[in-house]
Amino acid sequence: MTIEDLQALIEKMYSDKDRDRGTPATYLWFCEEVGELAAALRHGSHEEKSAEFADVLAWLVTLANINEVDLTKAMTDKYGTGCPGCGHLVCTCTAKP
Repeated sequence: MTIEDLQALIEKMYSDKDRDRGTPATYLWFCEEVGELAAALRHGSHEEKSAEFADVLAWLVTLANINEVDLTKAMTDKYGTGCPGCGHLVCTCTAKP
């Protein structure tokens, strides 16, 4: 599944609910899922980690959808030619991210 496919799938499944909920409440759901991912990374099984990564990505895509951000374009624009800092495909920046 591509990022474009994922955005279309989430849009098809949840768009009405997501737009009704709005960005502030959706962001809170996203943050809750990030917290669940943190817990899974600390003590979860591989399956629990995988499920939480999927949830975080789904909520991030939801935020992009309701804010009309094409994630494929956004990623291509920012990272498509290499590191945004140094411009190389293998980062040579000296500062820590």
